[in-house]
Amino acid sequence: MPNKRTSSPYVTQYFKTSDLARAAGVHENTVRRYVDWGLLPAVERAPNGYRRFTQRHLDCLKLDRLIMEGSYPGKSIHRSGAEIIASAVRDDWGGALELAYQHLAIVKSEKAQADAAVELLERWANGRHAEVSGRILRIGEVARLLGVTNDVLRNWERNGLLDVPRQESNTYRLYGPGEISRLRVIRMLVNAGYSLMAILRMLLQLDRGDTRDLRQVLDTPQPDEDVYMASDRWLSTLDNEEKRARKIIDYIETVIQSRAGKPA
Repeated sequence: MPNKRTSSPYVTQYFKTSDLARAAGVHENTVRRYVDWGLLPAVERAPNGYRRFTQRHLDCLKLDRLIMEGSYPGKSIHRSGAEIIASAVRDDWGGALELAYQHLAIVKSEKAQADAAVELLERWANGRHAEVSGRILRIGEVARLLGVTNDVLRNWERNGLLDVPRQESNTYRLYGPGEISRLRVIRMLVNAGYSLMAILRMLLQLDRGDTRDLRQVLDTPQPDEDVYMASDRWLSTLDNEEKRARKIIDYIETVIQSRAGKPA
């Protein structure tokens, strides 16, 4: 059972590691790792050497779980979540709330970029090409045009995202308007967070002449994709992240209200 200390006008409730783990629905080893990783505030020890956690630790632990549950959401969202946790660990919950609203804005921005990329894709798939020049370019020229490296272009080709014709005399790659237009769409989808597997899945359908439900195809791994990442179903991931961001805001506001008027 949690212990209480009554040496001040305020009663501090102490939790053992097992109490904290049970209250947050995690394993005791998770609590210990979070302490070691700095995801919880420093913990004082009782005379018998046992850690003594407080409500402050439980508040942080529940926030940690809320932010970290689920699959990896991408670099910017992950980094933003880590900043919220760090603020809470410092006991700056007002700062954590401000960061949580910024976190929501980041998720919304990622969603807007993902949606814009799909809109470009849909227009391109319906014959509205993104290229007007009739020039034939070599790989270095295309890389400079698109702001990527030669290796990136080769990697996209190796992964089956496009098939580039070769010059017969020397096997140099030759990129015409069709290839360059396709590459612009691929680049925007990649920059918007979609995985190469999701893009390939969509392009394979498109190359069969089927332009239906491309948004859904991007977001629906096939049965043979038995191991997949958040970016393989990026639209659903971002929808879930927006819901999570709002839960984070609600939770932090609850903590602030529960601690209003209490000592730090």
